[in-house]
Amino acid sequence: MSIDTLLLQRAAAEATAHQGQRPGTLYVVATPIGNLADLTLRAIHVLSRVDAVACEDTRVAGQLLHHLGLHKPLVALHAHNEHEAAQAVLARLGRGESVAYASDAGTPAVSDPGAVLVAAAAAAGHPVVPLPGASSALAALSAAGDVGGGGFCFTGFLPAKGAERAAALAALLADRRTQIVFEAPHRIAALLAALAEAAPARRVTLCRELTKQFETIVSHAAAALPAWLAEDAHRGRGEFVLVLHALPAPAAAADDELPASALHTLRVLMRELPLKQAVALAAELSGTPRNALYARALAERGDG
Repeated sequence: MSIDTLLLQRAAAEATAHQGQRPGTLYVVATPIGNLADLTLRAIHVLSRVDAVACEDTRVAGQLLHHLGLHKPLVALHAHNEHEAAQAVLARLGRGESVAYASDAGTPAVSDPGAVLVAAAAAAGHPVVPLPGASSALAALSAAGDVGGGGFCFTGFLPAKGAERAAALAALLADRRTQIVFEAPHRIAALLAALAEAAPARRVTLCRELTKQFETIVSHAAAALPAWLAEDAHRGRGEFVLVLHALPAPAAAADDELPASALHTLRVLMRELPLKQAVALAAELSGTPRNALYARALAERGDG
């Protein structure tokens, strides 16, 4: 073990000296998405103390542990065996062992395995302790500068192809909220082309190879992204995170812009139905935008 590794482990132990470790605990450990320096001192300390490490890929986890100068029993737990492997982890927890779970990169259960194991451990009464850290979704969001977004919707990977993919993309674009999407390199060109056609004016922040040597972050209207990608063959390589910026809220129509027939329909329905139901029916019957009718309904009721 090198001096640097010993110093790192000592720093991790000192930083977390006040934190005890309970037997039979499952630790959910976020690992770097590219840059090893993003591994937290707390994660290093926990990985050094647990009895075993469950992981998405034993080769990836083994390399990380080797880098830290650690040697732990490894339990493979991935998308194809998560239910069966979770039972092996539960057996260890039942014997009073502490186990860490790490997916290949980033935070477990965010487009990665882990949720089944966590649910099983919690159902069996074992403590589950999250160790926050790297997340490509949140890293992309933090760099997007989406000033109009009051929240976000995490989609992850869209279906790979066919009608299911088209439907998922249509639903995503119909939502005005900030959307976070993952995409693989062999499908990125098709996704950008689809976005450019369906929502050319929507602002998109594209993040490629986050935290790695060739990290790239650009923000453009969707219409400009296919050309940007085609300018350099290297731009199509790596892992991608896209942030579709939130759409601005549509301005409410003034009273004199609302059709008289729509207002009459709204008022009749409001006498008989709850406000939201009345607005929905009035919008459907009159073809008037729901948000405009809703604003008028609140004013009629005295709420705004």
